[in-house]
Amino acid sequence: MQRFLGTVFSRPIVVGALRVSLVVGCVLNLINQGEAFFSGGPIAWGHVLLNFLVPYAVSSYSAARNQLSNKAAP
Repeated sequence: MQRFLGTVFSRPIVVGALRVSLVVGCVLNLINQGEAFFSGGPIAWGHVLLNFLVPYAVSSYSAARNQLSNKAAP
């Protein structure tokens, strides 16, 4: 578990996950709350945060698993 967490928080994975999160999070926010953004309606800030946090978590988890499995393969 310690090896996995060290991989998840390594600089290349964090930077890559932040990039993915920025793009996917913006798209998800436009899909989910675009009308509120453009019409001045109420914005669910918890949902905004989750729309960025979930892609970050998925991207960093999958990148770390991929990196560790590639190191384990002969």
